[in-house]
Amino acid sequence: MKKIKASEAMINVLLDWGVKRVYGLPGDSIDTTIDALHRHDEEIDFIQVRHEEVASLAATSEAKLTGTVGVCLSIGGPGAIHLLNGLYDAKMDHVPLLALIGQVNSGLLNSDYFQEVNTAAMLEDVAVYNKEIQSAASLPRIVDEAIRTAIRQKGVAVLTIPDDLPDEEIADTYRALAGEANLFSTPTIEADKIAEVTRLLKESKKPIILSGVGTKGAGAALTTFIETNHIPLIQTMPSKGTVADNHPNSLGNVGKLGTKPAYEAMKEADFLLLLGTNYPYVDYLPDASSCKAVQIDIAPERFGKRFPIELAIEGRVADFLALMNAQGAIRTSDTFLKACQQTMSHWNDWMQEQRENTSGEFVHPSYLFNAIEKIAKPNTVFSIDVGTSTSWGARFIRVQPGQDYLISAWLGTMGCALPGAIAAKINEPERQVISVAGDGAFAMVMQDFVTATKYNLPFIQFVINNQKLAFIEVEQQSAGQRNYGIDLEDIDFAKVAEACGGVGYTVKSAAELDALLPKLADVSKPTLVNVYVEDDAPLPGKIVMDEAQGYAKFAFETVLKDHQFPTLPPLKEIMRQFF
Repeated sequence: MKKIKASEAMINVLLDWGVKRVYGLPGDSIDTTIDALHRHDEEIDFIQVRHEEVASLAATSEAKLTGTVGVCLSIGGPGAIHLLNGLYDAKMDHVPLLALIGQVNSGLLNSDYFQEVNTAAMLEDVAVYNKEIQSAASLPRIVDEAIRTAIRQKGVAVLTIPDDLPDEEIADTYRALAGEANLFSTPTIEADKIAEVTRLLKESKKPIILSGVGTKGAGAALTTFIETNHIPLIQTMPSKGTVADNHPNSLGNVGKLGTKPAYEAMKEADFLLLLGTNYPYVDYLPDASSCKAVQIDIAPERFGKRFPIELAIEGRVADFLALMNAQGAIRTSDTFLKACQQTMSHWNDWMQEQRENTSGEFVHPSYLFNAIEKIAKPNTVFSIDVGTSTSWGARFIRVQPGQDYLISAWLGTMGCALPGAIAAKINEPERQVISVAGDGAFAMVMQDFVTATKYNLPFIQFVINNQKLAFIEVEQQSAGQRNYGIDLEDIDFAKVAEACGGVGYTVKSAAELDALLPKLADVSKPTLVNVYVEDDAPLPGKIVMDEAQGYAKFAFETVLKDHQFPTLPPLKEIMRQFF
């Protein structure tokens, strides 16, 4: 019987599942796996990063972008600990990820050896599949199970591998059960449920749709449905661009980073259709006493989790929309839609004022994001960090079908944009990639700009430089707290980019930004633009009473303690978003 190393059998399973790359750093407790990847470097790329957190965030971004399993690896102990942030991003955004983690040799386990950490216990909460390899013969089977589970449950699979086991020889008999045919049996949507949704939709006077990542791939069908039936649409931020953000029926996002028309429409709605979303901010959903709801999702454990449900439908959103569209027009009234469009028109006029805002010494963030939208191509991948970048991106980047929008939606981890850009450009080199991060977020991972230059990844990295944690500044103010611990020392990020082997620009005015834009249309090297921006607060689309009281308390405390009135957004802006 033919024998091969267990590491070879593991690589064969990865290849069967279509794995094309692994992100990570080598080290003593994972080096037998690294050696196997080296032997197969023409089939699987090993992407060396400078910090394991970037490896897991990049692998997670790959999974978000492609829908396939992302793979990262590290040594045990400190390497595994560094991976944890990206693993939680995958868990909370429900994407499949495989983490291969080294461990001391099996004969040294439980001896308090150097870098020995109980990885399985540490990662129990983050993983849907969490195993420590006990024998070489079991390695290919467990890798196969891990990938299948990660894909099926849309979560993180962790394998802890004592480094001596992959080097042992085993019988070459295992064959992976790879492919979606071995994973899913798509539920059939019953005709009586379609009839009931149709009835509820016909009876409604103010219907609204909240769509999430479950609608990805079904944008054309969703567009047909909302146009045929005159329904306003709100998209969650991770699903931006499934239907064009500037579609006439679109009200943008809802929530602290959303639009005022979306908030008001939600509060007026008498029928809510939840399509492939587990939107968590219940305060921004309709009044449950006067609004009926139907939820469509492939994961039935999410039914009714956020809002009382009249009818739950287990299935793919694409299948549901196909059945609904087959009926043609279900409702003909456009009264509610027209009212929503009128308020959205006023909102868009206001946003246009902001897009053209050149006041102040530095670049206004809204002017910067308008410039970013101008240079974006029809197939651009946007990778947006957490902080004010999230706020301005939500409001001023109108994502289109054909574009992608990568964010850390549920974990909300700073430092996610650069790893996302690296993964996007590696996976889809023909597409333009634009990354945006604040100075606080970019500084957390900026060492890996050299990873972009090492692999010759020509994308654009914008850094919003205001020398502070601006989103935290607003959070503290809206909670009635005085600002503390938010100021950052300035960094010359353009020089950082140049030191890493890339191109760096510094921009301090709207005129300088306008002059630079033609050079950014097509870049040939990793390019960083360090943009000094005005300290302008990204106010919520609708300021609710608690936030208004918080701002008032903040102003009072500042006058009382500092004997000066704080800098707040112009009263006109506050009034627009409060009333």
